[in-house]
Amino acid sequence: MSRIETFASIYQRASERKGGSAGLEQLMSASLTEDEIGQYSDAPLLSEMSKKVFQSGFVWRIVEAKWPAYQKAFFDFEPFKVLMLSTEQLQERANDVVLIRHLKKTMAIYDNAHMVNDLAREHGSFAEFLASWPSEDIIGLWASLKRKGTRLGGNTGPYFLRAIGKDTFLLTSDVQGYLKAHQLVDYGFSSKAGLKQVQAVFNHWQQDSGRSLADISRILACSVGDNRI
Repeated sequence: MSRIETFASIYQRASERKGGSAGLEQLMSASLTEDEIGQYSDAPLLSEMSKKVFQSGFVWRIVEAKWPAYQKAFFDFEPFKVLMLSTEQLQERANDVVLIRHLKKTMAIYDNAHMVNDLAREHGSFAEFLASWPSEDIIGLWASLKRKGTRLGGNTGPYFLRAIGKDTFLLTSDVQGYLKAHQLVDYGFSSKAGLKQVQAVFNHWQQDSGRSLADISRILACSVGDNRI
């Protein structure tokens, strides 16, 4: 790998592109603490996770508009209630014109309810499982969600984590482009080796700056390309 640019240099460049540090800082959002994340009940977590599954590859605003109907159709996403649905009932929901006609994503709600329920039994709550995962190995949490859940690979799992306030970076096209251009990753971004290199770079910048992974990710994206944060 090449020499890592100082985060101060990245911040300066991003600040200049956003009209100063004040404009840049307005794009930041605070991550929640471990205790705050641990206060979630499992239903809103399953809801947000399911929403991100449907938003993947789809128009986000359409999913947002339909989500109240999903809350009603899936019992506010209480995992034990979702798990009571039969295959026939899930298929009916997948064909409901009020919802989004996508059988595999609809079935993912059921599969991920199983994951949430299983991890809650093991850790006290799904929220506690997420909250206790160390940020210096956030890619490990990505991998766990992908392995244990359904349709949570790629950026879907990370988008879910960001939505609930769990500190994480995102591999947007701008972030990937920067890492490639600066030769900081020798492997593919979907490979374990490549993700370990990315995590090491972000850990370095976190130690250098004292900022959250989410802030670093956004600032990096603002320093290059199309600013996809």
